[in-house]
Amino acid sequence: MSTALTHAAATQQFAENGRISIEPNHKRIRVFFGGQVVADTTRSVYLFEKGLLPVYYIPRDDVNFDLLEPVDATTTCPWKGKARYWDLVVGDRRAEQSVWGYDVQLEDSLDLSPYVAFYWHRMDAWYEEDQQVFVHARDPYVRVDVLPSSRHVEVFIGDTLVADTVRPRLLFETSLPVRYYVPRIDVRSEFFTASDTRTSCPYKGTASYLSFTGSGGSAPVEDAAWYYPFTTAEASGIDDHVSFYPDRVRIVVDGAEVEN
Repeated sequence: MSTALTHAAATQQFAENGRISIEPNHKRIRVFFGGQVVADTTRSVYLFEKGLLPVYYIPRDDVNFDLLEPVDATTTCPWKGKARYWDLVVGDRRAEQSVWGYDVQLEDSLDLSPYVAFYWHRMDAWYEEDQQVFVHARDPYVRVDVLPSSRHVEVFIGDTLVADTVRPRLLFETSLPVRYYVPRIDVRSEFFTASDTRTSCPYKGTASYLSFTGSGGSAPVEDAAWYYPFTTAEASGIDDHVSFYPDRVRIVVDGAEVEN
């Protein structure tokens, strides 16, 4: 049995230095670049490092090394050791130093030698099973819950009431403030115009934005609100709903103003 498989079958493991840990990820992970599948595995692990987002580490046996060219560059991490790098080359496309791995286990750390990792944004696409994932690896300890509610939610910009509903959807996301999503039909659309801004979230999808055009003496507000034209399964309850930045508008819930 390979070391990678042993890791995948284990529970979370912590380094003696207390800075990193790994945990098995049983989802199928695929990485695409230049129309090629660069990695395809059901044996990856999450690597957690204090203060950083989790990273997928993929068994080297599940990576297409025919597409990788070793380079001389190295870096040293006090918690993981000395990393070597590879360029990823497909046809005339090259992602420089986009793959790294630790060949030698650092004393008081974990053995990462069976794995390599990829710089997320240098790849073309990432998938968990058959669902594309954006921005970064999904943290298994982040949960998103969308719940229907009968709370009275009012949204003001200046003195202008721009949204009013008693049927919001409340989105609870681990470690973040509650977000109040208002049905589109309860938003005064005449006060808003579409923005060119787009952002992506690995847990909810890709958001589009709305800017307040100005009304009743209130100044315009760029990107005052956002919505998800298409959501992930976890966030499906906020389809056709709009949420607002509490630091750009005034949100009142059951008569109490929401703090920024």
